[in-house]
Amino acid sequence: MNKIKGLLILTISLVNISFSQGKIKTDSIQEIIVTSSRIDLPFKENSRTIQIINNQDIKASGVNNIADLLQQVAGLDIRRRGTSGMQADLYIRGGSFDQTLLLIDGIKVEDSQTGHHTMNLALPIEVVERIEIIKGPAARIFGQNAFSGAVNIVTKNVKSDAVILEAQAGNFAQKNISVTVTQDLDKSAHIVQFSRMLSDGYRFNTDYDNQNYFIKSSFKTKNAPIAFLAAYNDRKFGANGFYATPSAINQYEETQASLFAVQTQFKKDNIIFKPRIYWRRNQDEYVFVRSNPSIYRNLHITNKVGVELNTSLKSKIGTTGFGIDMAKVSISSNNLGDRNRFMGTFFAEHRLLFLKEKLDVTPGIAINYFSDFKGNIFPGLDLGYQIKDRLRSYANLGKTYRIPTYTDLYYIDPSTLGNVNLEQEEAFSQEIGIKYQANNFSISSAFFNRDAKNLIDYTKDMETDKYMANNIRKLNTKGFEFNSSYQFNINGLPQKLIMGYTFMEDAIKNIETNFSRYSINSAKHQFTSQIAFQPFKNFNSTISYRYLERTSGASYGLLDANIRYASTTFEYSIFANNIFNKAYSESNLVPMPKGNLMFGIKYNFR
Repeated sequence: MNKIKGLLILTISLVNISFSQGKIKTDSIQEIIVTSSRIDLPFKENSRTIQIINNQDIKASGVNNIADLLQQVAGLDIRRRGTSGMQADLYIRGGSFDQTLLLIDGIKVEDSQTGHHTMNLALPIEVVERIEIIKGPAARIFGQNAFSGAVNIVTKNVKSDAVILEAQAGNFAQKNISVTVTQDLDKSAHIVQFSRMLSDGYRFNTDYDNQNYFIKSSFKTKNAPIAFLAAYNDRKFGANGFYATPSAINQYEETQASLFAVQTQFKKDNIIFKPRIYWRRNQDEYVFVRSNPSIYRNLHITNKVGVELNTSLKSKIGTTGFGIDMAKVSISSNNLGDRNRFMGTFFAEHRLLFLKEKLDVTPGIAINYFSDFKGNIFPGLDLGYQIKDRLRSYANLGKTYRIPTYTDLYYIDPSTLGNVNLEQEEAFSQEIGIKYQANNFSISSAFFNRDAKNLIDYTKDMETDKYMANNIRKLNTKGFEFNSSYQFNINGLPQKLIMGYTFMEDAIKNIETNFSRYSINSAKHQFTSQIAFQPFKNFNSTISYRYLERTSGASYGLLDANIRYASTTFEYSIFANNIFNKAYSESNLVPMPKGNLMFGIKYNFR
């Protein structure tokens, strides 16, 4: 904690010095329409804890993948296994990797086999415009899996013709290349991207080969615009100790994840319709001994074909958002069997304004149906009050849920048994917060509480028994978070400070078992900070520090740095990760690499 206090003092000192350096233009982030909701609202009018990583922040970070980018956000616990985000799990506010939802342009891309595949479709960072992070219960907006929050990746829109070539090289024989082509025509616009990441690995059996393909096209028609999106990711990697015990050093995995979506938007009178159809596929091959697959091998193929309609209606009594989401989900697996389910969810919410539009009240509800689980109703309520022009308080509460994955229900290996009698996980969450948003300065804080029941854990009574999935946990999670951002100019050049802190406390209730596989190990203290500065024209640098202490007592602090120099057509970069060679692990006792240096060059032809 002394490290946190020291950095806080340093950052506050820099803020005090920089206040005298002048102001900059209004930060357009406040005007961004947050798309990850049923009612589209500007960021500044939202009554939830939402953070946005905009395009400028993405560039300043210097990272080359989304997993590393999300590491810099307090309240998000990204548990990586290796470099370049090759395998990573996404946690928000102490929820598990199965309780966090990932969206791409508002499309839900969860995997019914396991939440370990959530990040398989984390897009190449070159095609990402911004990332919207919704913390807290979001089931009434998105349905199941948004138990503790959601992350929405918003892709870029084409604004000009360009060809961008980029290459990177670094430690562990890392070699990255990417090609991005954009074209803006009279009646259509297109972005096509290919990238590949290679490495021999930072230790035995951690080599990887990651290929990404991405296409996004928009077409102007007489009636309504049509948008098409296709993404494909192919990963092959050594998985030394990734899932089993650290002694299982010969594991190997291959995944192929794809997404195809078509959507449009049109308006009739005062009603806006947003229909979409999408198909998400994931294939996962896991081998326990890489050189001899016959010892133990799993092959799983999951498909999700969905149809969704979101509608918003403005009237004299406020704005109503409602929609329906239907999907057919299936899995074909040599371990989990051949399964399928139909799932449907109806969403509705209505935003009311009172007290000269200073007070907004938004009740909402989600009604779901699963062909293999019971249906449920999940209500929620958002409240917001505009205290002053730039000062806003808010509160929200709601029920949230997650149905078991196919792994929870049916998985079998020499030490593990699924359980077909599992029930869905449920929670009741509450939050209260306040935020101040000025032209170049923002600060926010929130208190949150979540009472969860029927949480799934793998337990056993005798040491010789197999671990079996059971609804055994009741868990209370409460905490506090703080975020701030300050932009200023020095000699006419932009600078930015970002700082965040999250504290969480977990209390397990009424658990009676002798052996538990999933002990609670949340990020109890998490501090993140970033200083992005531009000392000279065309020269940018970013220094990032993060500190994390888990409930187990394990802790670590990491320092990263990025330097970029950009000319008219070329950009040169150096990114250093874990500068002080800290020994640490984020998941399953998998040691993370020590100092990692990447050199890059980018050619931008317009």
